[in-house]
Amino acid sequence: MTCPFNPAEDGAQMAFDGRMSYGDYLRIDQILDAQAMLTPAHDEMLFIIQHQTSELWMRLALHELDAARRKIAANTPHEAFKMLARIARIFEQLNSAWDVLRTMTPSDYSTFRAGLGQSSGFQSWQYRLIEYAVGNRNLAMLKPHAHRPDLTARLEAELARPSLYDEALRHLARYGLPVPEAVLTRDLRAPWVHDAGVQAAWEIVYRDPQKHWAAYELAEKLVDFEDYFRRWRFNHLTTVERVIGFKRGTGGTSGVAYLRRMLDIQLFPELWALRTTL
Repeated sequence: MTCPFNPAEDGAQMAFDGRMSYGDYLRIDQILDAQAMLTPAHDEMLFIIQHQTSELWMRLALHELDAARRKIAANTPHEAFKMLARIARIFEQLNSAWDVLRTMTPSDYSTFRAGLGQSSGFQSWQYRLIEYAVGNRNLAMLKPHAHRPDLTARLEAELARPSLYDEALRHLARYGLPVPEAVLTRDLRAPWVHDAGVQAAWEIVYRDPQKHWAAYELAEKLVDFEDYFRRWRFNHLTTVERVIGFKRGTGGTSGVAYLRRMLDIQLFPELWALRTTL
């Protein structure tokens, strides 16, 4: 009989007294102690882990968004392309997570829903920060965080900074494309409104991609991200409808009706509209 393989014979480190281990580096104990169930319901663990892991992926998305904007602002957009591609893959991962949550039936959810109180994903400050960072700046969404001055300060700081789309358009202008001056000097806190001049500038890029390759690739990276982001919103909608139907959400929204309205929001509307006009 073959003896079990001993990894120490291959040089593997096996003793960690006073040394950093895998669990130490990743703080696994703290992470695994964070699933504090409030009810005896079996599926509450699934619900908690689904949302906690989503918040971790969103933290990475924010890390990448911050770096990508800085690269674009520094006129090195090619260095941002990998980051933007990674953000799209993060949202692909978040999309896959809905498949796990959809294994929870309405009956399963009803066993612990009351324990959630008024808490809702609608109140995720990281999700709001992502929306603000990419350009969907709805000031009404500051209100759910008013009880936390630290979070309000982070969101306000984001609103004072050019969004990812603002930085992309400023880059186009520096490159010599005719981005309207009113867009370049606009109130950064204001919601984005479709601009015909911006669409015309992007159309120049798309009519001759070889000449404007960096701008063309930047545009496609933005569209790729929004594609996955919109799929994430749609999967959120269908998951909610499958689990609670048309009930109101725990946070007080109209649930499915609210999420359906969110599907109509476009982050980079000119990049979608030009596909019709080219």
